[in-house]
Amino acid sequence: MTATPPQAVATIAEVESPAPRRGRGKKSVWMFVAIVPFLVLVLLFNYLPLAGWVYALFDYRPARGLAGSKFVGLMWFQLLVGSETQVRQIIQVMANTLGMSLLGIASSILPLGFAVFLNEIKAPWFKNAVQTLTTLPNFISWVLVYMIAFSMFSSTGLVNSILIDSGLVTAPIKFLDTDQNVWLTMLAWGVWKTLGWGAILYLASISGIDPSLYESAKVDGAGRFQTMWHITVPELMPTYLVLLLLSVANILNNGMEQYYVFQNAFNKTYIQVLDLYVYNVGMTGNSLSLATAISMLKSVVWVILLLTVNAIAKRVRGTSII
Repeated sequence: MTATPPQAVATIAEVESPAPRRGRGKKSVWMFVAIVPFLVLVLLFNYLPLAGWVYALFDYRPARGLAGSKFVGLMWFQLLVGSETQVRQIIQVMANTLGMSLLGIASSILPLGFAVFLNEIKAPWFKNAVQTLTTLPNFISWVLVYMIAFSMFSSTGLVNSILIDSGLVTAPIKFLDTDQNVWLTMLAWGVWKTLGWGAILYLASISGIDPSLYESAKVDGAGRFQTMWHITVPELMPTYLVLLLLSVANILNNGMEQYYVFQNAFNKTYIQVLDLYVYNVGMTGNSLSLATAISMLKSVVWVILLLTVNAIAKRVRGTSII
């Protein structure tokens, strides 16, 4: 039996030994320093504003400040369920919120389908052009989107002008100043604005699919649609399910920018979602305390929904989403 030279033993020990703890600790410190700015932003914009919940316990008047406002306890929460008019209004607002959210969840399959078909385009220049044109609207503010909508669909807009000049109609069609099909109209504008952006995540997932699966399918004689249906779509379903569960958890968070710019006296009853209602109560109605109370209840319900969806995901997928 030949003895191992001391130099070889030292070399093997150096190769098999883990990295020095000091070096790993230094790397961890720098990684923590790198995320500190993001932690500060989360603290400032997500957790620090929670201190404003105290306004829900006061009859807050900006001119007097919090110290000069009267403490009313749970009066605003009782007002939400104590007035029949208030209850009817909240029921309508919740119906708008849930209706538009459910329509958005139902249309969440569109970015997946768009990504699948976009991936099948063979000409790189055409694929890049389509992806750019469909992603660009996401970077346009809702104010500009409404300007586009007003220029095209107002009573004096492009579409009505063409219809009247061609003799198809005798009076302008009210596309915007109406309470008809408000939910579907908002859904259509939302899909137009976010379709290309929503497909990016699915395109990234497609690039991670094992190419050998497609090669095996071609060897077995599968066509392009068979390959899409039996390989691409199943491989994207885990990503879709995670995004779907997150959408369900955020069912009360519609945002307000889109609905704020499109609201008017004709469609306000059906376009006012929960976030827009809180804004209108606090700013237009000059009742910041009541708006804070509504926002608090919304946050509590959102946390409950998030925990429920996370429990469902853990049971179904074996892993949680938070």
